[in-house]
Amino acid sequence: MQHVAGATVSRILVTGGAGFLGSHVVDSLLDDRHDVVVLDDLSGGFIENIHPRADFIRGDITDAQKIDALFSAYAFDYVFHLAAYAAEGLSPFIRRYNYTNNLLGSVNLINASIRYKVKCFVFTSSIAVYGHVPAPTTESTPPQPSDPYGIAKYAVELDLAAAREQFGLPSIIFRPHNVYGERQNLSDPYRNVIGIFMNQILRGEPCTIFGDGTQTRAFTHVSDVAPVIARSISLRAAYNEIFNIGADTPYSVNTVVDEVHRAMGRELGFFNSLPSTIYLPPRKEVLHAFSDHAKLRSLVGNRIILDLAYGLARMAKWAVRVGPQPARPFTDLELDEGLPKSWRARFAQEARA
Repeated sequence: MQHVAGATVSRILVTGGAGFLGSHVVDSLLDDRHDVVVLDDLSGGFIENIHPRADFIRGDITDAQKIDALFSAYAFDYVFHLAAYAAEGLSPFIRRYNYTNNLLGSVNLINASIRYKVKCFVFTSSIAVYGHVPAPTTESTPPQPSDPYGIAKYAVELDLAAAREQFGLPSIIFRPHNVYGERQNLSDPYRNVIGIFMNQILRGEPCTIFGDGTQTRAFTHVSDVAPVIARSISLRAAYNEIFNIGADTPYSVNTVVDEVHRAMGRELGFFNSLPSTIYLPPRKEVLHAFSDHAKLRSLVGNRIILDLAYGLARMAKWAVRVGPQPARPFTDLELDEGLPKSWRARFAQEARA
């Protein structure tokens, strides 16, 4: 395994570093003795997630002038771009917001990285780029994104390929999937089903599942993802490559909700009176979505992936400590035709508040 010379003690920008995955990547980069600057608008992240040894700048990646000034001031060696509004299921109803934040904001960062000679641009894409294709997907599976979120992520991947071809900007692209763990935004009612379940239990509400719960995902604890992303810049073979990253074993949503009930029951002491689960009308989503990780294993070797029950137990301890969180509905809906009824009720409740 060939390492990049001089890859330690670099100045690194992490966008979305106050968010869930981003803050864990920041921790890993600091563990490796890098100097880290976090850029986050705190729309989905929290100030308490930011490591005290990181420099924090509050800002929006859609502000091209601020991005340019930031690159000019800090002369970053590397960029880790994790800022995104990642509510895939909501993205068809907030198309303009989705493309502005997830695509145009990314372009501002790519432009600045080219202009200021960044050594490598690390981008967290998503399994959503694959769309409705048979699982498990490999990196050679032709992307067919089926919603605006996946389209935006794939467009950034294509733009990075074009930037490399024309301007020589190196990049590393990761496609994570269904990451969960401590610091997940429990107040977000549209994404991260494990966080949604835990918050519903904390609030004394039934867990809600769209459809019959037979849809499958491979749920991945953040500790199995963030360090690999952070340390990729030290691996020459990772440059200009795309990697699926996550757990290998798919579980049905029905199985996951049962496991979440058990984990939360151990923490809250309701062993004999588990909260109920209710089933809502299905929404448009990929039924089976999980990936093959042979390519990543060939680079970093076999990794011990955290067992789902153990990972949920760790997250449950944290969630109980944090406590129930009020749901924060998205307030600027662009389309409402076909919106799931449960989400429509949240928007109506927000409008009355």
